[in-house]
Amino acid sequence: MVKADKSRRVSGAPRSGTPYLSAGERRAEGKALRDAAPRESQAGWKSPEGRRDPVELIRESNVGRLENLIPIRFGRMAASAFAFYRGSAALMASDLATTPTSGIRVQACGDAHLMNFGAFATPERNVIFDINDLDETLPAPFEWDLKRLAASAVIAAQFLRLPNSDAARVAIALVREYRERMADYASMRALDIWYDKIDIQRYQDRSGDPDAVKEARRRMAERIEAEQRKTVPDHLYPKLVSQEGAQPRIKDDPPLIYHPTAELFPGVESGFAEPLTAYRESLSEHTRVLFDRFHLFDMAIKVVGVGSVGTMCAVGLFMAADDDPLFLQIKEARASVLEPYAGKSLHANHGQRVVVGQRIMQSASDVFLGWSRAKNGRAVYVRQLRDMKMSAIIEDWDTGMLRQYGRMCAHALARAHARSGDAAMISGYMGSGQTFDEAIGEFAVEYSDQARSDHRAFVRAIREKRIEAFDEI
Repeated sequence: MVKADKSRRVSGAPRSGTPYLSAGERRAEGKALRDAAPRESQAGWKSPEGRRDPVELIRESNVGRLENLIPIRFGRMAASAFAFYRGSAALMASDLATTPTSGIRVQACGDAHLMNFGAFATPERNVIFDINDLDETLPAPFEWDLKRLAASAVIAAQFLRLPNSDAARVAIALVREYRERMADYASMRALDIWYDKIDIQRYQDRSGDPDAVKEARRRMAERIEAEQRKTVPDHLYPKLVSQEGAQPRIKDDPPLIYHPTAELFPGVESGFAEPLTAYRESLSEHTRVLFDRFHLFDMAIKVVGVGSVGTMCAVGLFMAADDDPLFLQIKEARASVLEPYAGKSLHANHGQRVVVGQRIMQSASDVFLGWSRAKNGRAVYVRQLRDMKMSAIIEDWDTGMLRQYGRMCAHALARAHARSGDAAMISGYMGSGQTFDEAIGEFAVEYSDQARSDHRAFVRAIREKRIEAFDEI
């Protein structure tokens, strides 16, 4: 049988028109990649000579952000090493680019830390667990996502003041889950991989800690029940909107929610007609029928997250009737932090890059997911502000809960990578033993030391007034 060109095959999943290779042959190709990039070479972390000053690199990432919001971003990042890690994806992307890789590329998340996973409702109103933030998505080596996720688990364990030995075991268990799930996907049919999802209400993990699984399901059931009671008209609308005369208006709560000037928000006078028209065109035809029922009433800046603070994030209030509101979140889409190291996006509009990446990686996406470009030239993507979106609240977790949650995130990441990448090749490279697990686990532990050191340098820069930060809470 004719072998496919390896230089192209390691770029991801097989493409139509290329020579057929069985799963076994692709697994063998993945195993052969160990010659150039031994699994043991993935272990450990040592700061390379000439590594950029982390404070300066983070300051560079502020270019183009709203200057009045940057101190909020820095204040949130200064709160802990875990918060700093969440907001410094650009810094870790620079570091990951110096580490060995197998050469196998997938549609990567680009910012795969624990808090960028969670539960949300599908258009069919099922509640699934998946990656829920893909602002940095771009084709890149699969190891980069896995290393960032594993390191975030270690840093979370340290944030929770768990024993160091537990932190290491959590990271290794996470990588093992990814490897074993990928082995499962390697033997599945392509359509079965594409249709696979993690249904929260039916989730089972037979190899996990039974008590932790039971506790995780109990907590999630309580969260789902609470979120189901929070309907947009009855909960979100009165929280965010005031009635001023005949027109509903989003409440100002500066500096986190406020109405911008026309200079900052060009298009206010025209009701954002051009950007909304472009957004509408990005939707599927049947969704346009639904969207056309709604009319824009107001739009305001709304600060969200950690890493996104300072980018243009807004919320739009749309109404189909007096008691029928829709809140859409409009988020600026900048170039992915991976782009300097993994190559430019194929999409001229980074909002489209995010939307396409999200549709590839998620098992179900928001029905209103689309993209546009603001009149000031900023690329944006659009989705519902909240649709039963649930993120983890980790503050009271023990080792068992953190390990179980880490395994769930690893499962979701493996499923996402298997949709765009070659599961058999990835599985062949990782193998069936613990070599790969322990290598990535060692990297995660050692990189956590780097993240804590960078956080200390960041806090020191704030104290020395080299950068401005404040906590808005």
